Amino acid sequence: MLHSIHHAMKIGIVCYPTFGGSGVVATELGKALAKEGHQIHFITYTQPIRLDFFNENLYYHEVDLRAYPLFQYPPYELALASKMVNVVMYEKLDLLHVHYAIPHASAAYMAQQILRTHGIDIPFITTLHGTDITLVGKDASYEPVVTFSINQSNGVTAVSDDLKKDTYRHFSVHRDIEVIPNFIDLERFKKQKKDHFKKAICPNNEKLLVHTSNFRKVKRVDDVVRIFDKVRQKMPARLLLVGDGPERNRIEDLCRQLNTCDDVRFLGKQEAVEEVLSVCDLFLMPSEKESFGLAALEAMACEVPVIAARTGGLPELVEDGKSGFLSPVGDVEDMVKHALFILQDDQLPEFKKNALARAKQFDITQILPLYENYYKKVVNSHGGAVPPTESRKQGQPAF
Repeated sequence: MLHSIHHAMKIGIVCYPTFGGSGVVATELGKALAKEGHQIHFITYTQPIRLDFFNENLYYHEVDLRAYPLFQYPPYELALASKMVNVVMYEKLDLLHVHYAIPHASAAYMAQQILRTHGIDIPFITTLHGTDITLVGKDASYEPVVTFSINQSNGVTAVSDDLKKDTYRHFSVHRDIEVIPNFIDLERFKKQKKDHFKKAICPNNEKLLVHTSNFRKVKRVDDVVRIFDKVRQKMPARLLLVGDGPERNRIEDLCRQLNTCDDVRFLGKQEAVEEVLSVCDLFLMPSEKESFGLAALEAMACEVPVIAARTGGLPELVEDGKSGFLSPVGDVEDMVKHALFILQDDQLPEFKKNALARAKQFDITQILPLYENYYKKVVNSHGGAVPPTESRKQGQPAF
């Protein structure tokens, strides 16, 4: 793949092994690093969803969560910290990379302190993905721990410049934050020949709009349906809704109210979302907030231009007027106007071409070296073994 490898590293990756963006990014990053010859150890409570291929450099360590009658909730953070200590000691890791601040950064800090008592000093990097800062982290009951854990990290990265600014705005963080954007594997996400699928959904050559999300309030899926309703009044069109979540029932009701049901398909969760995107003409992302907008990048890689809200990290991804358009959050009329413009037959090919060109700048081959260089920088500036002054005498306080 790439030839940037100077010396292979042993890296522990901690993430939530679910469908969320942070889990997907962490897993794809680990797979790419393993292909490069680094030894990657995933430490999670269940096998990550996309960790589905075999590579001799990939290892998986499950965090054992036992239920004791004493605990109402199993103490995941303690189990995770213990597991990290274990893996670092026995696999001789060089670095821990934790994705999503809560509770992974605080668990990593704890593991680091425990390892120091064994004469091992390992650096850890925390990657902030968004909701760990914008939503959970701001909660007063977590804020002190989040702030402390970020400040104690040996390296901190954020997936967009906007998220970096948000972190400084809401937390008294005095660490440098390196912006390394999310990425995509253009080998996987690319336009595929699915003409039969397109014909089945759009028998009369209707334009096909699409939205994928977890159907939470923040995604403003009702705006998606309202935009589509106004677009189809002007031109024959269909809408695909991919994903599922708390808002789905409400959205189905809205389709009935607007009488759009015949033109809207709910596809639920799809593993191979790139196959769906391959037949679409326009992606709608009117979210209240997006730290990066990975779903929009996936669409662009499949040559689908994007109509998005001008919020969070989206302006760093979608070039207004080129690979799509940006509108104020909630401005359905503006989004409709832009959608109708892009969907004109003389405009669409150019926007599709620009969307792909933009996606190429976020290909994993472009972003992986940024992580590798950052790893090297953190490990080199950290040292390695515990300095003699830190091997404490018995009875001295740890802090």
